Amino acid sequence: MDKKIRTLAESYTEAWCSQTPSKVASFYEEDGSLSVNGGVPAVGRSAITEVARGFMNDFPDLKVQLDDLAFVDHEIRYYWTLTGTNVDPNGTERRIRISGYEKWEIGASELIATSSGHFDSEDYQRQMNT
Repeated sequence: MDKKIRTLAESYTEAWCSQTPSKVASFYEEDGSLSVNGGVPAVGRSAITEVARGFMNDFPDLKVQLDDLAFVDHEIRYYWTLTGTNVDPNGTERRIRISGYEKWEIGASELIATSSGHFDSEDYQRQMNT
């Protein structure tokens, strides 16, 4: 595995744990994109910041762990596990643990040009509703 990609992945993981959404976006090219489970991509650092902010607001104790980094079918795959406690406006707390991966394309600036995230949305919803 390329050491630069490994360093990028480790630093990206730290950014997700920082509770600073703009740190996550800083790992993307200026016009980079992030999509989650086939949804409409967030394009540009401002939009990516808002996606990260959504997760960080929903899970104030959000932690992301880098599980693996692999080349699969000429793609870079960043495997992760997210844990956190969702606190809704009614004061209900739901602890979740969900694993997934992102398929990355790296751009000219050696930052993420595109990231396509995938996780089991049914498992996520089950955990959020129990």
